[in-house]
Amino acid sequence: MPKTEHVAPLITNDAVTLGLLLGLLAIIFFTSSSSRPIFKKFYSVVPMLLLCYFLPSLLTTFHIVDGENSQLYFMASRYLLPACLVLLTLSINLKEVFKLGSKALIMFFTGTIGVVIGGPIAILLASAINPELVGGAGPDAVWRGMTTIAGSWIGGGANQAAMYEIFKPSDHLYSIMITVDVLVAEVWMAILLIGVGKSKQIDKYFKADASSVTHLKDKMHEFSQKIARIPSTTDLMVIAAIGLGVTGFAHLVADWIAPFIEVHAPALRKFSLTSKFFWLIILSTTIGIGLSFTKLRNYEGAGASKLGTVFIYILVATIGMKMDVSKIFDNLGLFAVGGIWMIIHVVLLLIVGKLIKAPYFFLAVGSKANIGGAASAPVVAAAFHPSLAPVGVLLAVLGYAFGTYGAWLCGLIMQTVAHT
Repeated sequence: MPKTEHVAPLITNDAVTLGLLLGLLAIIFFTSSSSRPIFKKFYSVVPMLLLCYFLPSLLTTFHIVDGENSQLYFMASRYLLPACLVLLTLSINLKEVFKLGSKALIMFFTGTIGVVIGGPIAILLASAINPELVGGAGPDAVWRGMTTIAGSWIGGGANQAAMYEIFKPSDHLYSIMITVDVLVAEVWMAILLIGVGKSKQIDKYFKADASSVTHLKDKMHEFSQKIARIPSTTDLMVIAAIGLGVTGFAHLVADWIAPFIEVHAPALRKFSLTSKFFWLIILSTTIGIGLSFTKLRNYEGAGASKLGTVFIYILVATIGMKMDVSKIFDNLGLFAVGGIWMIIHVVLLLIVGKLIKAPYFFLAVGSKANIGGAASAPVVAAAFHPSLAPVGVLLAVLGYAFGTYGAWLCGLIMQTVAHT
């Protein structure tokens, strides 16, 4: 696992970097909504969301910005992500969401199982071809690093950090695994987004009835249209206060509850209950759902979810910026292992989806609720229709709840397989 020479980036000031990212997002949004034939044709092939990930990654790949040391992802994930979860769930209709039925949950748990068994199978297949590829000893044992990918792929960042603390891979191995995690997950994200445009054909192949998804989309869109109004400055200030105010409260509670559990019930660490980020996501989503039963729900008419969507796209750009595409060539073997792992997850989803005749929406969102969590699942759901984003949020929360336990189990199996 060679270490590459570090090249100093052109821009290290996060304020300048943020300006660049927002400029890129503005260009993507402006061109994707253009009526010009050249843009219409381009975006019919290349999903807009994919560019929001990929173009920022080029800034890092070509050493224009400092994606490795930038604090923008931390800012977006700790401040904007919780706020957007509140604003996206503010208008949710839980009664209608429950009408989606059991297929959404089946596809979610299928995705989880795919990750749990995929890691050990990938190690077995790789060791049969090249044992050194998944070897190593002590903190440099490859299986230890792979547990952090399992954590990320069954929930997200909080679960990944928990696996790092539990299995303690070396920092060098951990940094490589983060790159494998991000790049393999984003390739799958790209494929999913391309599939959104072909969802009707996929549903036809699966013989799936997507009427429940269409009904939910129509219901939530109808509510949004019914209360729509031109937002005043007061409306925008209240919406910002709801999102960021709840985020502040969630930080306050998380800063108290996570250390309390760490001291008094350390065994709960494997369920992510000692992670402040875990509580931040859970509290923000729960409070957002609670507010959806109040009159504050009507702020959706003034653009609550639109502001939430702005926040999440800034997060998307900062995630993309963490990805250095050139690093794939430094550890091709480990990327191959990650690719095998992902293929097992995908194949299992396709088999179960075909058997239960699940709509493509459930496959895509169920997968990303595992692989990417709250940062990706709402985005993929919104790619079908903006009003469906809350479904992604709810499944992602489920991912956080089961993530560390599933990844811990996966880690134990990988440890056993690696030593056989």
